[in-house]
Amino acid sequence: MKLLLKAVTIASAIVATPVLAQTWTLDPEGSHLAYGSIKKDTVGEVNSFTGLSGQVGPDGKADIEIDLSSVETNIDIRNERMVEYVFRKAGSASLTAQFDMADVTALSVGETTIVDVEAMLSLAGTDAAFDAEMFVARLSETSVMVSTNDMVFISTEDAGVDAGVEKLMELADLPGITRTVPITARLIFNLDEKKAQAEPAATAVTAAVAIEGDVKAGKKVFRKCSACHKLDENRHTVGPSLHRIIGATAGQADGFKFSEPLKGSGIVWTTDTLTAFLADPKGTVPGNKMQFRGLKKEADIVNVIAYLQAEAQG
Repeated sequence: MKLLLKAVTIASAIVATPVLAQTWTLDPEGSHLAYGSIKKDTVGEVNSFTGLSGQVGPDGKADIEIDLSSVETNIDIRNERMVEYVFRKAGSASLTAQFDMADVTALSVGETTIVDVEAMLSLAGTDAAFDAEMFVARLSETSVMVSTNDMVFISTEDAGVDAGVEKLMELADLPGITRTVPITARLIFNLDEKKAQAEPAATAVTAAVAIEGDVKAGKKVFRKCSACHKLDENRHTVGPSLHRIIGATAGQADGFKFSEPLKGSGIVWTTDTLTAFLADPKGTVPGNKMQFRGLKKEADIVNVIAYLQAEAQG
């Protein structure tokens, strides 16, 4: 759980840039918080929380709430025991943090960074401070992804849940449950749409910037894409048409059924965002349906984007 709060803190850094000094809201559908446990020394299990909410304010303060009743262990009776004995019917855990935004304010769309953060977890009257290394990716002008860069561990003693773990062992007749818990988090924060529309957008300027590349070489690279994508307007096949893709919003083309992660990403296709996506489609938009694993050569990416730009202008 501590992981979540760290992630939130970092997102606050990006939010507080001069262009993006707004309140950012956690996207519960795109976010994921999980923890692992090992019992009997050899049986490993992964559990998660489905009820996440919160925001990061313009001042960089993060306030996140975890609905403890949303814990999912895949066994109903164990869910109930976790709520009653481990979480002591607390209802929710709160995560708060204040972050120095200097390390991430320079992020452009498509860029990433790694940041060390400090934060506080409050659970059933116990406060625990944690440090974590987080990976931050600017998905678009209105969307930020924050995830754990390395595995983070929290002890049941620090979280104040030792007695509850002992009770679980007693009820399930277990010889042992690990007291150090690995935690991972992927958090998506979105800028309020109305506020985003009110802010002057730098996106159009970015989209208009031409990328230097070899158009002829890019046409050859595009052959890898042409099995699923066409450049004719509204000609969708396995994938959507890429007609005038530069400057378009991801997941919004009429007549094609996009994945929910792509539709909700808020990404505008600029040279920067296309570069990031073409290099690592799954990493840039986790859960999207595209099966292509990405272009490995930087030159291929530059050239194919140059080709897409040339086709749009031609």
